[in-house]
Amino acid sequence: MHDMCGVVGISSRDPCRNVAKSVYYALYALQHRGQESAGISVYDGNVVQTHRAMGLVPEVFDNARIRTLFGPTGIGHVRYSTTGGSTAANSQPLLVKYKDGVAAFAHNGNLINAGKLKEELEAEGEIFYTTSDTEIIARYFIRELLKSEDPVETVRAIMRKVVGAYSLVILIGNAVIGFRDPLGIKPLCIGKTDIDTIVASESVVIDTLNGELIRDIRPGEMVILRDGEMRSVQITSCQCPAHCVFEYIYFARPDSIMDGKLVYDVRVKIGANLADEHPSNADTVTPVPDSGITFAVGYHHRSGIDYLECLMKNRYIGRTFIMPGQELRETAVRLKMNTIRPNIDGKNIIMVDDSIVRGTTSRRIVEMVRNAGAKEVHVRIGSPPIVAPCYMGIDMASRDELIAAHKTTKGVEAVITADSLGHISIKGLVDAIGIPEDNLCMGCLSGVYPLEIPGEKCRLAQTRITEYLEK
Repeated sequence: MHDMCGVVGISSRDPCRNVAKSVYYALYALQHRGQESAGISVYDGNVVQTHRAMGLVPEVFDNARIRTLFGPTGIGHVRYSTTGGSTAANSQPLLVKYKDGVAAFAHNGNLINAGKLKEELEAEGEIFYTTSDTEIIARYFIRELLKSEDPVETVRAIMRKVVGAYSLVILIGNAVIGFRDPLGIKPLCIGKTDIDTIVASESVVIDTLNGELIRDIRPGEMVILRDGEMRSVQITSCQCPAHCVFEYIYFARPDSIMDGKLVYDVRVKIGANLADEHPSNADTVTPVPDSGITFAVGYHHRSGIDYLECLMKNRYIGRTFIMPGQELRETAVRLKMNTIRPNIDGKNIIMVDDSIVRGTTSRRIVEMVRNAGAKEVHVRIGSPPIVAPCYMGIDMASRDELIAAHKTTKGVEAVITADSLGHISIKGLVDAIGIPEDNLCMGCLSGVYPLEIPGEKCRLAQTRITEYLEK
């Protein structure tokens, strides 16, 4: 699966403070959410200064570059592309000029109706310079702001118009505006230090900056940060939010707190529930590093089976999905992972991972463990089978490529050559997360989505949100 993006915005009470270094540290903390490009915009009291480029955060910024970005208000972004290609033009923050200056936009999410909205704007004379759906939101935002000159009414108009998943931070003048889609699909939280107010994709940013987490920004809520102070406006309230279930399974860092829950604890409980649902008489529980570690800890505690590392990750190799083509992807698995043979030889192994998408990586790892002398390899997965694509900002695969979309568990078991395969059930997953199933987006696991998507089943019509906004 491909990661999404990470966003951060900081407003300082000290007008002489330079927040660019703090934004840089924040992006470091969010690097797991996007490794294609990074960018920072700051407002110095007169103009918006921006630097963005392709690459990891330390490749894009150094001390000399950070010193050129001066101001007490700023935003930042790390990107993995979902809508829009992997090009420098699509890196963010995205800058849009308007009558009073320049606004900068940083977006995590994906718009379902992006094509329709772009056609409408082009018909009215707009010229697009990127292929990112962030530019669609940005252009609508500026249009509405010029009409009403009220940021609250502007965001209300955006929520009426766009359909999809989005968390945004916008730098406009000396203010940072942050808002979250009405279903709360994408995460966003707020925190404080002694002199700064921070809005970010994950609470680890606030920890990194030695701040205090205040709370999650609510679905449909807008915050305005100015001079280190926060103003909150609830634009819309939906009775059934739809938080992305894969934040808890895979995307968020384990040390993040989301919806009042430590992600680490959720994943340990997923592993424990997995042990209850799919026990095995084995010698060793081992994780597929790094995403399977916390699940394996929970499985080990609940089952009483010894925990031992049998696979060692080369952390200097990029993620396997970065490698195009099947042959290169399989080579990347071997580059990225090596077995610890003495921990495997002659043993029955329970191998715990977060998910199976195409099955290619799982098959290769099972083969590696078996070639290292394992008598049996039993695979346990911390997510239910992925049977449908994600339209909300996770670029995981098409339905044709999803192995569980057209094979039973036994069929997948045969493909990956495991002695047994067990996925956690949806019931076990929901229990571990501790949020009602109706308040989670589980479209990729059930094929039923919280928004209306052409050709797909929907459990919550977008019209309910629109009707509320029209009141």
